[in-house]
Amino acid sequence: MSEKRNWATHRAAKLQKLTNASRLLNGKFAKTEDATAVLETLINSGDKVVLEGDNQKQASFLSKTLASVDPEKVNHLHMIMSSISRPEHLDIFEDGIASKIDFSYAGPQSTRVSQMIADGTLQVGDIHTYLELYARLYIDLIPNVVLVAADQVDRSGNLYTGYNTEETPVIVEAAAFHDGIVIVQANEIVDRVPRVDIPGDWVDVIIPADEPYQLEPLFTRDPQNITELQILMAMMAIRGIYEKHNVQSVNHGVGFNTAAIELLLPTYGEQLGLKGKIVPNWEVNPTPTLIPAIESGWIESIHSFGGEVGMEKYIAARPDVFFVGADGTMRSNRAYGQMAGQYALDMFVGSTLQIDQYGNSSTVTHGRLSGFGGAPNMGSNPTGRRHSTPAWQSLRPDDDPLGKGQKLVVQMVETFGANKKPVFVNQLDAVEVQKEAKLKNVPIMIYSEDTTHIVTEEGIAYLYKTDSMAERQAAIEAIAGVTPVGLRSNPVVVEDLRQRGIVAFPEDLGVKRNQATRSLLAAQNMEDLVEWSKGLYTPPAKFRSWS
Repeated sequence: MSEKRNWATHRAAKLQKLTNASRLLNGKFAKTEDATAVLETLINSGDKVVLEGDNQKQASFLSKTLASVDPEKVNHLHMIMSSISRPEHLDIFEDGIASKIDFSYAGPQSTRVSQMIADGTLQVGDIHTYLELYARLYIDLIPNVVLVAADQVDRSGNLYTGYNTEETPVIVEAAAFHDGIVIVQANEIVDRVPRVDIPGDWVDVIIPADEPYQLEPLFTRDPQNITELQILMAMMAIRGIYEKHNVQSVNHGVGFNTAAIELLLPTYGEQLGLKGKIVPNWEVNPTPTLIPAIESGWIESIHSFGGEVGMEKYIAARPDVFFVGADGTMRSNRAYGQMAGQYALDMFVGSTLQIDQYGNSSTVTHGRLSGFGGAPNMGSNPTGRRHSTPAWQSLRPDDDPLGKGQKLVVQMVETFGANKKPVFVNQLDAVEVQKEAKLKNVPIMIYSEDTTHIVTEEGIAYLYKTDSMAERQAAIEAIAGVTPVGLRSNPVVVEDLRQRGIVAFPEDLGVKRNQATRSLLAAQNMEDLVEWSKGLYTPPAKFRSWS
């Protein structure tokens, strides 16, 4: 007979932590001024700690509090974070509080991340997609402590996360059901929450924050900044991809290229007679540039990863379109959104910083380790998918009786970026970054094998139609402009590709270049979007240019 084993050591360790912290708690509630002491008591050196912070919503009070703990008491933490967004997210590594991180995205802090890796201050476990990171919370990155944010908490500890539920449920559940500690910063303590997003018995400690959590309008794009070049590209995309493939469901990455498409649906799309025929269903944040298409009857449903500042009243007034609770507020969910984006959509349209001669793309460049976010989930062809749609079937090979369809994965880029550097390159910077950062894999965002279309101001490359890597390279060269890749293009080869429908220029699609003017946009500026919304949309102050 083997020795009797204690099968509840994790539970006992959690109970001991909470017992040690009991002097700082009134039930589950701690005082704001005791927040640092609470974290020093409940977090042990070497713990795996999840700090909530995706693209928009940040547990900012708890991140600042974590940065204030004594490194002699709490150190060598293994941080797990969707987004490295705030300065203190990296301060904790310089101060010795944390030493290792697994993350998805580091946009605002990407340059500093790169420098800290080079200095040896920061050790990267892996760079993940959002869905991949959430999945690992249930397998080999099970957290000891999670730090999350809530709009309101009631006296029983039930959480209301409102418009921006985002990743809170998946983070909390990973800890709550495997004896981790759940610590919540609350904007407000109330007698009764409007709806229960996280039940109180999943929550261990609640701390009133000294100010509301940080929330950024990252998906808002001002129509006045959309260029005529982007309008031309949007016209080509609508005609040469959306219409051609009968796309019914889509995710748009954030950017002016996709904003232009959204604002052309009620105008150019209407001219083409496409209303009621394409894109009724969306997985996307509630971007304000979708308002004209919604009001014009183009869109039937939108499920969102997160909210968008200023869209709250508009969303509440359009429950037929958005996922809105009985309380009148949207319920977003980043994990479910990533799942829907990977398995339920016809098409993903995104952008990138570099594309190599083979069609691989990355947002990781020299001195900038930005990570991936959700693009690789949206922009991959899931081999587990079994249901079919017309768009999916339109990419099915004709010569294979067992062949299957494919998700449309579209990269929409101008041949030169905002920094005047070529987007099309012979080799991605990410190849060198891998060596510098000692990563196990080159940080490619979307692989060539998954990329089905590339759209530039020159035209569209239908990569899924190519039958060799050489032909794929030739198609990319044809639409790469005067970049080093594009300058290799052979006019004879390009003409053959056009004849076979592998490359299409605007005139091949019936798109008139002189029609690509700003007058074609359904909204010219933010004020127009407010008018389309019947006054329900309230842009953040930095987007308002009127009184």
